[in-house]
Amino acid sequence: MTVRHDWLRLAVLGAAFVFAPGAAFAQSTAPQRIAGQGDAIPTASTAPSPAEAACPDTLPQGTRCWSGQAAKGGFYWIAVPQNWNGTLIVHAHGGPRTSAPRIDDPLEDLNRFSMTVKEGFAWAGSTYRRGGYGVRMAAEDTNDLRQLFWDQFGRPRRTLLHGQSWGGNVAAKAAELYARDAEGKVVWDGVVLTSGVLAGGTHAYGFRADLRAVYQHYCNNHPQPNEPQYPLWQGLPEGSRLTRAQLAERVKTCTGVGLPQAQRSVIQKRNLADILAVTGVEEDQLVGHLAWGTFLFRDMVQRRLGGLNPFSNAGTVYAGSHDDAALNAGVQRFSADPMALARLGYDADLSGMIVAPTLTIHGKYDPTAFVWHEAVYRDHVAAAGRSDLLVQTFTNETSHSALHAPEYVAIFEAMMDWVDNDNKPSPASVATLCEAAKGRYDQACAFDVDFVPAAP
Repeated sequence: MTVRHDWLRLAVLGAAFVFAPGAAFAQSTAPQRIAGQGDAIPTASTAPSPAEAACPDTLPQGTRCWSGQAAKGGFYWIAVPQNWNGTLIVHAHGGPRTSAPRIDDPLEDLNRFSMTVKEGFAWAGSTYRRGGYGVRMAAEDTNDLRQLFWDQFGRPRRTLLHGQSWGGNVAAKAAELYARDAEGKVVWDGVVLTSGVLAGGTHAYGFRADLRAVYQHYCNNHPQPNEPQYPLWQGLPEGSRLTRAQLAERVKTCTGVGLPQAQRSVIQKRNLADILAVTGVEEDQLVGHLAWGTFLFRDMVQRRLGGLNPFSNAGTVYAGSHDDAALNAGVQRFSADPMALARLGYDADLSGMIVAPTLTIHGKYDPTAFVWHEAVYRDHVAAAGRSDLLVQTFTNETSHSALHAPEYVAIFEAMMDWVDNDNKPSPASVATLCEAAKGRYDQACAFDVDFVPAAP
């Protein structure tokens, strides 16, 4: 079977869905072979066709699922609901996860965004070919998954790109690199970025390098005095067997995090207050951000940047502690290597040269990917002259990994109205869609339609 990009076919649940770009969705009654089952559709990929799999319980009855391994090694899952609306969402997951990928890893993301399948969208998500940092690598694997779906099932009426957290960086990069095919035809009809790490690689992680330096000034236990010393920007020295649990124990020893307030010493309380005040990190996120600045930094610096340092605090003036002079005099200093910055920027920075409608949502009090990421991205897009293609929305939530379900529903409904009917949304119109959707979900809407984030 040759996949034609002017007429689109997907046979699921014993019925063939046939529709043309921009045309009304139609359903035939003739039973058809399910693409990817039996005699597989020929593709350019050397990977086996997707295998039908049992869907997770979070998906509506009648949904069909497939899983497989792509030619470059990443595992993927695909879900197509019985009431499929003809639009595919290709999902880029967050992290990055530093462990080796496993076949069922995409189920976490499929469950988290199961409301999209309930609303009639098909969904596809990949682990990427390996763990660890690499935005271009992950963007390529995300685009490959889109192509795999098109090859195996036929091109959908619409294809949306969705990135969550670090996956927002991945999706935004994929939208720049793979916006159009070799003949100039649009690949992604729209892009949705949720709680995205959108400041780019050279801007997104500096606060964690600051955290490592400030934490070590007060705690002096990461590394401990009796351990081999190393520049903090390395994350960890090669060969270190430190675990996250051991890191958390060190944080507890120094700051009392993990202990009841009544059991924390005066010194622990002061250390914690100084670290949080200077870095802006929340107490319940301290271990998490230190872990990223430890294990991710080791992967990023030593395995992706050839041991070169992309971080600098040489001119940083730290403020907010009980003794800023002592902090600035005693904190470990380091300067970025220009080649490391160039390599990291090439891999992960964003140009703002968007060509598809792009819609974002971000909690104002996101404790993991701070809301100023949206301001940096907004300014890049404006500098590229593409502001007409970007709409940003914000909520009053303190969450990062999962906002309220009807908010996601509203974002995708707004995107579909934009790409299908050229109705560009506004924060207010998205909030209205959320109010209409919340009756289907036991969660509220928390949009702040007037909020505009300040640049860092």
